Amino acid sequence: MRVDLFDFELPEASIALRPPVPRDAGRLLVVRPGAPPVDRRVRDLAGLLRAGDALVFNDTRVIPARLAGIRHRPGSPGLRMEAMLHLREAPDRWRAFARPGKRLARQDRVSFGRHASSAPCELGGLDATIAEKGEGGEIVLRFDLAGPVLDEAIARIGDLPLPPYIAGKRATDAQDATDYQTVYARAPGAVAAPTAGLHFSDALLADIDAAGITRHTVTLHVGAGTFLPVKAEDTDDHRMHAEIGILDREAAEALNAVRARGGRIVAVGTTALRLLESAADADGRLHPFSGPTEIFITPGTRIRAVDALMTNFHLPRSTLFMLVSAFSGLETMRAAYAHAIASGYRFYSYGDSSLLFPAAS
Repeated sequence: MRVDLFDFELPEASIALRPPVPRDAGRLLVVRPGAPPVDRRVRDLAGLLRAGDALVFNDTRVIPARLAGIRHRPGSPGLRMEAMLHLREAPDRWRAFARPGKRLARQDRVSFGRHASSAPCELGGLDATIAEKGEGGEIVLRFDLAGPVLDEAIARIGDLPLPPYIAGKRATDAQDATDYQTVYARAPGAVAAPTAGLHFSDALLADIDAAGITRHTVTLHVGAGTFLPVKAEDTDDHRMHAEIGILDREAAEALNAVRARGGRIVAVGTTALRLLESAADADGRLHPFSGPTEIFITPGTRIRAVDALMTNFHLPRSTLFMLVSAFSGLETMRAAYAHAIASGYRFYSYGDSSLLFPAAS
């Protein structure tokens, strides 16, 4: 499909720079194809679902994946650079997006966590070799440390990777360390938050339990590729970046049982939906899954495993707006977004949310 079909005008004032307080105070736009959108609040969610339904949460935890460093090359002055980690490939290797990517080369040495005048051997930082160089500033870093020791070093010297539409407007601060994690985050590895989950408070989770709605978790380590614009003119020409996900056998069997009893599977966020769809067979039955997924969901893709989707409002021409258009229909979502903009909903990671129901098949 033409990418420009997924474009729309978004006023700058619609972009949220801080989340709602408390977490569950955000607005929730309920979208059912064929009906006008309905304005509610996130704290109303339990009353919008039914006993026997199942909410599926992504329990990934955001790591401080933005690393500032200095490139060292014999005969050349040190070059300040930045790496955004986005996919772990081995205990000592991360795939990353680098700036300035064009001035880096394979076998360059990089020192992270030091000033420009620092020598490569200075203690307290982290050293790596550029093992591969790809297109669009993508590189593979082979670190001198590995495993948990590398994780500890990244946690010590890295910065929280707020999305560019927030980081470009204000500095990251201590409050973001709390705001940009879900209350149920458990498995470190994401470089972007599963933002629909940011709306859940302990009080809302208690309301969900009391309503007879079950809770289940999957893990999808969200990558920095989620922020990349779609530069192709046709969706067939866009390359998705892989993300690592896990659906264990216990969760898969529990969710299959929910559907067998007539309950609905409600994905909290596009990341949960993408993992469930990666793990589903042609009949929508879920199977254990562990590994990378590059699933790209656009209109025409059949949604097999998810009956409703809670998700924030996404960027124009993004793969995520394509996904919600596949779920509820392009014209339905264009109308819903027009309503949201006109009604003052707040967009993107720290913004309001929506509860989407699928288009008739």
